[in-house]
Amino acid sequence: MYKIFETVDEVSRYTAQRLLDTILAKPEAVLGLATGGTMEPVYAQLVGMLEQSAVDLSRLTTFNLDEYIGLSASHAQSYRYYMGQHLFDRLSLPRESVHLPDGNAEDVDAACRAYSTAIQAAGGLDLQLLGIGSNGHIGFNEPHTDFSCRTHVIALSEQTRRDNGRFFSDQSEVPTHALTLGIQDILEAEEIMLVATGSKKAAIMAELYHGGVDEALPASALKQHHNVTIVMDSQAAALLPRQEEGGAA
Repeated sequence: MYKIFETVDEVSRYTAQRLLDTILAKPEAVLGLATGGTMEPVYAQLVGMLEQSAVDLSRLTTFNLDEYIGLSASHAQSYRYYMGQHLFDRLSLPRESVHLPDGNAEDVDAACRAYSTAIQAAGGLDLQLLGIGSNGHIGFNEPHTDFSCRTHVIALSEQTRRDNGRFFSDQSEVPTHALTLGIQDILEAEEIMLVATGSKKAAIMAELYHGGVDEALPASALKQHHNVTIVMDSQAAALLPRQEEGGAA
């Protein structure tokens, strides 16, 4: 289902409300979380909602999609730092309840296997939040990633490194590899929400909308899932068939 809103603010409020609804319906929920500029206003909205409703988060568990290899947890561009800044520290979530792939593990392959196993041991993901890259990646699953993969090491494409270079002071600082939740792990979530905002996402969202299931477009794997909501603002949806704002395509 596609939900299209006029503004980023509306997209963020809708997405945050869906996350809150999941937590309220199941206090012991397991959430799959994403990072990036798209998610910052979503988390800001969610923090405000949680503060107003005084929800008990003591039973909540979270697993993040990915992490760069080689950045310390204190590095301003690591995703652990990002999550602390935008969500975890603001909600005082118990440290044992939040999980991110370990980009500094001595044995990254073992760390990957352990990460997928930990999600399964937690009962699986109730809701997985996703963004999308300009080349269609979800998590850091680049084009032509096997849809059956679990958490793994990925070499980041030059396009992804260019796109993410805006967060670093110099392009050469952008890591070349990351750990990412596999597409199979993502597809096993009970519910998935993909959020896309801004004109730079219009072309890939049109490709996703019109195309079939193809490993050349990782996000197309979501078409195999039974419960997916794709949320966009009007700019990201500019090349899709016209429809009512807030409506479903």
